[in-house]
Amino acid sequence: MTTLARIGERLRQDYGEPGQHAHERLRSWLAGEVPYAYPEVLARHLDADRLALVFDAFWQALPFGTGGRRGRVGYGPNRMNSTTVAMTVQGHCQYLTAVFPNRTDLAVVVANDVRVFHDLAGMYGFLGDSHPLLGVSSRSLGKLACEIYAGNGIVAYFAEPENDTAVLTTPELSYLIGQLGAVGGINLSASHNPPDDNGIKVYDQYGSQPVAPNDQRLVDIMAQATDIRSLPFAQALSRDLIRPIPRQLHEEYIQTYVRLYNRIHTPLPDWPIVFAPLNGCGLTTVGALLEQVGFTVQTPPDQGPDGTFAAIPFRVPNPEVPQATEPAKAFADAHGIGVVLSSDPDADRVGLEAKLPDGSWYHFDGNQLAAMLCYFLMLDPRGPQRRGLIIETLVTTRLLGKIVAQAGDSWIVDDLLVGFKYVAAVLKALDRTGIYHDVRCGPEQLVLAVEESHGGMLVPHIKDKDAAPVCLYFATLYQQLCQERKTLLDYYIHILEELGGYADVNRSIMMSGAEGVLRRDRLMRSLRETPPRQLGGFTVTDMIDYRDETRFGPFVSETDQFPRNVLQIVTDGGVIIIRPSGTEPKLKFYCQLLPHETETVLRGRALLEAVQTRAAAVAGQVYNDLLARLDCRLSEVSLLLSDIIDLAHKRAFDTGTLPRLRQAFLSGSLPSLDDTLAWLREKTADMTPGADPLPALRAPLSVLCEQWRTEGLSSPALEALRRWTQQTQPTQRTRPCDAE
Repeated sequence: MTTLARIGERLRQDYGEPGQHAHERLRSWLAGEVPYAYPEVLARHLDADRLALVFDAFWQALPFGTGGRRGRVGYGPNRMNSTTVAMTVQGHCQYLTAVFPNRTDLAVVVANDVRVFHDLAGMYGFLGDSHPLLGVSSRSLGKLACEIYAGNGIVAYFAEPENDTAVLTTPELSYLIGQLGAVGGINLSASHNPPDDNGIKVYDQYGSQPVAPNDQRLVDIMAQATDIRSLPFAQALSRDLIRPIPRQLHEEYIQTYVRLYNRIHTPLPDWPIVFAPLNGCGLTTVGALLEQVGFTVQTPPDQGPDGTFAAIPFRVPNPEVPQATEPAKAFADAHGIGVVLSSDPDADRVGLEAKLPDGSWYHFDGNQLAAMLCYFLMLDPRGPQRRGLIIETLVTTRLLGKIVAQAGDSWIVDDLLVGFKYVAAVLKALDRTGIYHDVRCGPEQLVLAVEESHGGMLVPHIKDKDAAPVCLYFATLYQQLCQERKTLLDYYIHILEELGGYADVNRSIMMSGAEGVLRRDRLMRSLRETPPRQLGGFTVTDMIDYRDETRFGPFVSETDQFPRNVLQIVTDGGVIIIRPSGTEPKLKFYCQLLPHETETVLRGRALLEAVQTRAAAVAGQVYNDLLARLDCRLSEVSLLLSDIIDLAHKRAFDTGTLPRLRQAFLSGSLPSLDDTLAWLREKTADMTPGADPLPALRAPLSVLCEQWRTEGLSSPALEALRRWTQQTQPTQRTRPCDAE
């Protein structure tokens, strides 16, 4: 029996029918039946010890999720690599020629971020320090895409074609498609994912990602695209099939927001802004816009473009993760600055951190950002006091509805599925008919579109979220509050006091690999087959299934099914929404809690703390209620681990690391803090591949130390660890933080 046959037998034996599919795909790739397959490298995978890796890489083709494909870089169809990109782009070419049969001037825009694959997780250590994927970058994949468009006779606009470090952000891509009269575009980026990931997103002629059923035809054509037609990059450039993006269009993009801003505030040099692009592309858009308007902007020197995200804790450049801006906050402390704005690598998401009078920093989540921005644009007398259309997804805070009602003469669309492509679909519908859900208005009446994942849109012709204008308005609000000796947190608390103590908290259960997908699907199936009577401590009164065709209409295509894999669970305390992520291997849930009567008499920080304590407790209970359907649970300590950490690692921490740590303290085998931290770093290294795991352990270990002290456990090393968990970065008071 050949080695391939033996591996095939093991795949079928261990994984059943999916294992058979993996074997068939592996055989096709080894035979060189797909482009850029690297059969000689795949042959080195054929070892029984790597069976799980082979299965995960070959059991499916990387799904076409929220507008494109995203996943780990690696070998096989369930990985991001040159094959995945080439087949996606060739399929896109064939789709465009079919949709625009009479156009002889087809053109697309190709964007890329900063990513470079270095296998920081060590997945391919068995291949040594030299193999074809090492060093593959978003830029090199973008060049490959340009070659394929050119080979199909389609012009590809590409940022500075002869500059291998050039980048283009997601929102600017959306803008350029319209300005250049292109019929679509793609972006080589994995947004805020870890550096071992990459992705490709497809955009239509409107600068948005297509929705069902329009994306189904694209997916169907892509599935059959194996005959890749390409033209060498230099040759395509000389034939004018690859063209640079005109520099003036970047200036016009910036001016779009300068005109919208309309000088509502004169920037004050006494209160500079720290902007952290988190090693991504944001300096070209967010940084440029802030400086164009006149803000004094400072950026940490190590935060510029870096495809490994080396300066970012856990190498996770996500503004949603509070730890991502720890280095930027330390930089702000050193320079006496009281605010940190940030953006993810493709500059469509925004982060906000504000320094408080006691020297600590406050991280705002996406729902808080949405509420503050909407309030500033509509109700704040210092803001533009705009009226018109607000759009949000169904998982975004209900506070926006209260703001719109108080503003008057305005409308809100608040029932959209998750993703800005659905926001764009509303704007396109308004552009065609002027009517959406019996409300007559036009896209030009858009005030704001937001989602809970730190994204905002402020102009209708840039049909994707954009960190640049959101940062501009928060920089403005920060300086206005500085003049009043108030903080951004004071501003949010004022909104709660005025409109009610709405509590929003979102969490994720990360489940990687094929087994994770199966567990995720099993959990969703369990909820449908046996709807919960209680969830998060609340009584369930209704469960709305967006896959219910009698309620929401028949599926219009296969691509319509995954986005509608959403359960909205109504309880007597609020709404809990559960859905798989369309871009990452995780199950997400969103708790939207109504104001509680016990909090109506509270004011200031007491109100905020009561709201947040209640929300965190509910979210933790929901987390374990969901895990119970997978026959597991997490302790209070492990629930405090960041949700960027896989469930398997959280369970190992709970059942393995913590008991062994307790035993080590009892036996005295860890006599000092240094010994303890070194031991923890070694035991939890897999939690954050390529990055120090200790920052992720500080909060859970703080709770654990107090628990063990209460139980009577005592040792010098435990006491030293407790003090370590309470350490914070040194801070200094800044002018805006003198407020009480």
